[in-house]
Amino acid sequence: MGTIRITHIGGPTTLIETGGWRLLTDPTFDPPGQRYGFGWGTASHKSAGPALAASDLPPVDAVLLSHDQHGDNLDHTGRDVLRTARTILTTPAGARRLGQRAHGLAPWTVTRLHAPDRPTITVTATPARHGPPLSRPLTGQVTGFALTWEGQQHGALWISGDTVLYGGVREVARRLTVGTALLHVGGVRFPITGPVRYTMTTAHAVRLCRLLRPRTAIPVHYEGWHHFHEGRDAIEHELARAPTDIRTRFRWLATGVATDLSA
Repeated sequence: MGTIRITHIGGPTTLIETGGWRLLTDPTFDPPGQRYGFGWGTASHKSAGPALAASDLPPVDAVLLSHDQHGDNLDHTGRDVLRTARTILTTPAGARRLGQRAHGLAPWTVTRLHAPDRPTITVTATPARHGPPLSRPLTGQVTGFALTWEGQQHGALWISGDTVLYGGVREVARRLTVGTALLHVGGVRFPITGPVRYTMTTAHAVRLCRLLRPRTAIPVHYEGWHHFHEGRDAIEHELARAPTDIRTRFRWLATGVATDLSA
């Protein structure tokens, strides 16, 4: 398992393949054009569809769901995908809502994925906060995931989940060695709440990578929705100002294209 294959399907949704495992993050497969409410007067329109249709997915072993309460991380078709997966890992609150095969993980809780003739994958839930201080009662629980397995050379595969840069995320850098980081960026904000951000901006992602020092940092969750306020052009503009040793760690994945990376 010295390599991982990642397919960026769109928004936060990726297919991760390694050692015979197929893991799906935050399933969003609805077509564009729909409007989704996020609560407390916030809403957004989906402007781009997935690069891979849900019907074209291979069998999925586990879904890594950062949170279930927002349509840009779990939409209507994504909920249908959940029913086909063997395991769903998410927040404790999300597991209570989803029931069935959903397992809730509090921050720093560890679980393992086992299957015959496959290496065991250890999954560690990592802290995330989907907004400014004191926003959790409004925005709900969110989690990240760190994946480790035997044979990794560069450290964990870390999925940040929808989070701002705060102490809990900095703790990931202190406690884990990260080889590949899938960073939920986009600088999410809504007119009704003004300049308040609900995910990392690129500047925050750069600051985080100065702590993480991942071999590879992959931006996701930056296109396809009207409330994403930092698209690829804005991200590239900010990265051009970053130190070379940080800038060169970032890698874009073409949507719908399986990309092999060293693990």
